[in-house]
Amino acid sequence: MRRYLTLAVLFILAFAGSASAQKVAVKTNALYWATTTPNVGLEFAVAPRWTVDFAGGYNPWTFNNEKNIKAKHFLVTPEIRYWFCEAFQGHYIGLNGNYTQFNVSGNPGRYQGWAAGAGLNYGYAFPISRRWNMEFTAGLGLWYTEYDRFESRKCGLFQVHVSRYAVAPTNLGISFIYMIK
Repeated sequence: MRRYLTLAVLFILAFAGSASAQKVAVKTNALYWATTTPNVGLEFAVAPRWTVDFAGGYNPWTFNNEKNIKAKHFLVTPEIRYWFCEAFQGHYIGLNGNYTQFNVSGNPGRYQGWAAGAGLNYGYAFPISRRWNMEFTAGLGLWYTEYDRFESRKCGLFQVHVSRYAVAPTNLGISFIYMIK
């Protein structure tokens, strides 16, 4: 995981050098919080109508030890956006990538593995105060995943290894954004 965090820091530093303080936003996705996943994102304006967004979330929770119910995962999502009017306001389209590692369980089993995907996003952002914006976004794309399925009980037996492609959502969000000025 340290390797991914290092890449994330390098990515942020590469774009931070090209953005001024008026063109940087810090955000969090309320839908991720609804799934108990703490998350944060940084977005940098790199041209009048172009921004680069880097978001991530981490969910370390086990919800019921006796039943082995958990949704442990981390997710990183870089995205490049084209805004139709000006950066951070109005309609935009974006191209995103995703990478996640997960260990989730419930009924009928436990799934442990990784997935990577890429997709197209559409979104809309608007100011709700001088420094705060709100953003709605949705994206669809192609995912590739590999995971092992185990029995749902704690330390359950291995059942099958799965690798497959799927068309699925790559982004869904209602985000609160703080504009750094």
